[in-house]
Amino acid sequence: MTSRTAILGGTGLTHPEHFEIERRSGVETPFGKPSADLLYGTLFGQSVVFLARHGNPHVIPPHRINYRANLWALKEAGVERVLAIAAVGGITQAMGPSVIAIPEQLIDYTYGRDHTYFEENLDHVTHIDFTEPYTPALRQSLIDAAERGGIAIVDRGVYGCTQGPRLETPAEILKMERDGCDLVGMTGMPEASLAREIELDYAVCAVVANWAAGKQPGAITMAEIEGNLKLGMAHLGQLLQHWQPGT
Repeated sequence: MTSRTAILGGTGLTHPEHFEIERRSGVETPFGKPSADLLYGTLFGQSVVFLARHGNPHVIPPHRINYRANLWALKEAGVERVLAIAAVGGITQAMGPSVIAIPEQLIDYTYGRDHTYFEENLDHVTHIDFTEPYTPALRQSLIDAAERGGIAIVDRGVYGCTQGPRLETPAEILKMERDGCDLVGMTGMPEASLAREIELDYAVCAVVANWAAGKQPGAITMAEIEGNLKLGMAHLGQLLQHWQPGT
């Protein structure tokens, strides 16, 4: 039976705990190869396709990810909904390290990425509606899972997507905060808009790995990020245990 649900794993999630692999498939798309093989299996009894966004091992930087191939491969595999796991920086007060947030809006600061399927051999120009960049029903399924499991999350937020792979300056984070961003990441776009273009339901579960630049004294260290991600991913595992994405 084809799984209708996919998980896109980001930094800190190359392979989900409790995910039982049944088979793997290397695929090609009209846009090239996806980041890694598609892994088919079960997660807490749910049939799931898993794709490591940065490759396995984690070697593809955010600006070099083939977002079009990743989403296309999942669509061709019969997937209907995509849960994107993202490690992010926290900007506003509620978004401290190891917090899990389910953003409802985004701002795109990226450039030079292949960001649409609608650019060649067109018989008409296509404009997608992006009023709600994350599918409301899929977002709500994550919020409901947290409530069932008694797991503390932040059920809102604006995700600001920067180019990477460098982290931001304090001045850039201050600008993003003035723009209304609560979180900063590097992979949220064009992933979300590509999913909309090919009619995949899509939502983000953001795990805060660190305070963004300038939000605490001193430099951001990988040791800090790794420690916070370990705790945040443990909370994520509890959330997924209670998640009922649909049928």
